[in-house]
Amino acid sequence: MNKPITVDYGPEEAAMRAYLQDGERRAYALGNRGPIRFTDNGAVHPDILEAYWRCGFYVFEGVLGQAELADIEADIQDILDRLPAEKGSAVDAKGRPALGSGMKAPSLFWAKPLSDPFGGTALAGGRHPVKMFEPQAASDAPKEVVYLILGSLQFSEAALRVYGHPELLAVAAAVNGEDFVPFNEALFIKEPGRGASVAWHRDGLTHWDSPDWDEGSHGFNFMGQLYGCTPANGVWVVPGSHKLRRVDIPAMVAAAGSERLPDAVPIICKPGDVAMTNRQAVHGSFANTSQDWRVTLNFGFHRRRSVLGVLGGGLHNAATVYDADRIKERARVIGYAIDSRKRRFPAETSYRHAPHADETYRWDADAKAGMRDYNLLDLSI
Repeated sequence: MNKPITVDYGPEEAAMRAYLQDGERRAYALGNRGPIRFTDNGAVHPDILEAYWRCGFYVFEGVLGQAELADIEADIQDILDRLPAEKGSAVDAKGRPALGSGMKAPSLFWAKPLSDPFGGTALAGGRHPVKMFEPQAASDAPKEVVYLILGSLQFSEAALRVYGHPELLAVAAAVNGEDFVPFNEALFIKEPGRGASVAWHRDGLTHWDSPDWDEGSHGFNFMGQLYGCTPANGVWVVPGSHKLRRVDIPAMVAAAGSERLPDAVPIICKPGDVAMTNRQAVHGSFANTSQDWRVTLNFGFHRRRSVLGVLGGGLHNAATVYDADRIKERARVIGYAIDSRKRRFPAETSYRHAPHADETYRWDADAKAGMRDYNLLDLSI
């Protein structure tokens, strides 16, 4: 992938460089990274769960091998090639129907290069209360770029196969219970010198005042890394903030004197690493002025009890009460992912999803056609 003209944080560059270096040092001192490990009886190793619940995130190293990364990269190149020629266009640069054209569900999100499209606005329920610093983009940068793609499993079979990864699904069961359910899936694309920031926020919308709220009420996200991520282009997390029912992000920023929160640390990954982040943790990312791409396969899971009978947050689709039929219909994607992965990696032992263990899901042409707009059924809380 080509690298654009180098840009930086202007008057904030020196302070940002020092912040990135200090954050990296503190991130590696947390003790929350390593390969996925299991005990002799097949359970996810308790040291992993302890570190995840202590910090609010964990970095699983070396999850995706070279063959799988090559599959993902081929799909990403195809997706980028099929994006609309510009925002609002129904065709791509080659005159073909563009990715997402004619779809009902939200799919493509655009932003001005190096901007913060959500910070300080009422968008996404107003959960991004403070705007991030917006560096100056290069003079030849496009007016807007796609930085987020929702419903990503319908656009990439390689991403679908990652979604069915047996060890990751075992982790989901260890954290959310064997009856875990989907949340949503996305691709985050942070182009060098163009990638937008994501202002500090917490993801959960619905359970903050629930009497049974705890540190896992709003689930978590996996973040698979195609090219890895660095302090400059990756997500930053405030460790332990997932344990707090209330936080005041504007006050945190005011106390810091800038959006460089002193307690936050970056998620640092190599290609093929997969991070897991609690959705209740305070997290965000800075505009990508570096020369490194970040392409993240984002997919989340919830506890079933956090979703069943709950009125959804209305952020990713229309607010409705999630009943058992809705959950089962949305969870079919797990079955398709497991079957698709089994076909590509037959030597692996496939994951057995307990709620649907007696049902058969086949990834075929009909299943693929039925994935169109599947994210209208996302379980958003």
